[in-house]
Amino acid sequence: MSDSPVVTRIAPSPTGAMHIGTARTALFNWLYARHTGGKFLLRVEDTDRERSTEAAVQVIFDGLDWLGLKADETPVFQAARADRHVRAVDEMLARGSAYRDYMTPDELEAERTNARAEGRVIRSPWRDLSPNDAPDRPHVVRLKAPIEGETIIDDQVKGRVVFQNKDLDDLILLRTDGTPTYNLAVVVDDYEMGVTHVIRGDDHLNNAARQTLIYQGLGWTPPVWAHLPLIHGPDGTKLSKRHGAQAVSEFADMGYLPEAMRNYLAKLGWGHGDDEIFSDEQAQSWFDIKDVVGAPARLDWAKLNHLNNHYIRLADPARLAGLVAAIHKSRDFPLHDGHLAVLTHVIPFVRDGAKTTLELADATVFALVRRPLDFTDKARELVTNEETRARLGRLRHVLAAAPVWDVPALEGVNRGFAESEGVGMGKIGPGLRAVLSGGAPAPDLAGALVSLGKDESLARLDAALSLAD
Repeated sequence: MSDSPVVTRIAPSPTGAMHIGTARTALFNWLYARHTGGKFLLRVEDTDRERSTEAAVQVIFDGLDWLGLKADETPVFQAARADRHVRAVDEMLARGSAYRDYMTPDELEAERTNARAEGRVIRSPWRDLSPNDAPDRPHVVRLKAPIEGETIIDDQVKGRVVFQNKDLDDLILLRTDGTPTYNLAVVVDDYEMGVTHVIRGDDHLNNAARQTLIYQGLGWTPPVWAHLPLIHGPDGTKLSKRHGAQAVSEFADMGYLPEAMRNYLAKLGWGHGDDEIFSDEQAQSWFDIKDVVGAPARLDWAKLNHLNNHYIRLADPARLAGLVAAIHKSRDFPLHDGHLAVLTHVIPFVRDGAKTTLELADATVFALVRRPLDFTDKARELVTNEETRARLGRLRHVLAAAPVWDVPALEGVNRGFAESEGVGMGKIGPGLRAVLSGGAPAPDLAGALVSLGKDESLARLDAALSLAD
């Protein structure tokens, strides 16, 4: 199946966002193209000029770039191909598979009323009239669809879907102003782009029947169809604002990594045995559109968080440092020279518990703040306690004498100090943590000490010990 192209069609959204369902569709197209050795193509469905602003189109490119889904060829803009769409209609008129419809708006409304009352689709009287009798007035061009028999879609996900031709209307191909409609344009573009597989949401299943008739009307062979089920919220209802994020950009802003989103979206409706975590290469090797489940998938925040934590733990600390620094900047947190180096050093000690990069940013604050620390009330109460201060003073001397400054060594130093004091770590840990972080979230004691380094750790101890009661 080498070089067999699949295409992701994306229409600019009126909300200015790229929906997670659209992202999953693009991912499945990308995976299938890679699995079969084909091409992953992108077409922007921008025939609706009002919503197809430059900003709305850029959202599409930004979303796909963030997800890491790169098209194999230059994206195609549908509106730029309008002349070719019109020529295709001319071919259909010549073949007798389309006709000019001169019904006036009043006549169309009357036919619509009658069709509704009779339980049938609209049929224009111009379908069977001679064009020689045509009046000189605006008109549309319609598909001359068969009115008997069946149109069958052998869908790779839904299975065999049968449409009765009597229920399929003569859809408009060209509007009165001569502009092409969506169903016509996608057929012509798919055919000329050499598209072999159309993988899209199941809200387009009815369009597959109509588009098949257009293919037949042009004497072309339809592609292989695959219609994906919707993504529902955790409660099983259609995904909406009440379920939280819906757009790709929202997931990025919430601190999810693109590799985690690719892994998670691949699992929404498809899977490979019991494998929950897999690489892009494994997904490409395993993915087959025939294995997609026909039932709607449910968004599961707990699974997404688990996956994101996994990929945060795998990610290069320098890369995470850049992401975390951007989060701090967005929060107007005062960064200083060398903050990237500090973050790169600290992140390995704090990332194990972080489900998102937002949480990772929270966990790094303690290492970025400068002395004198702004203690929380609880932390100040600890470090000004007479007994705690005395013990911290003794610990300071032990830490200063530590010959090795790494986690295993410092864990041993802390345990040994607690034993020498005849107390448990519960009498040591809270006060030392308060000294090191000011009350901000921080890793385990040894991790916090190594994160800050010996000089800064001792300096924070000295500053805390100098506080007045």
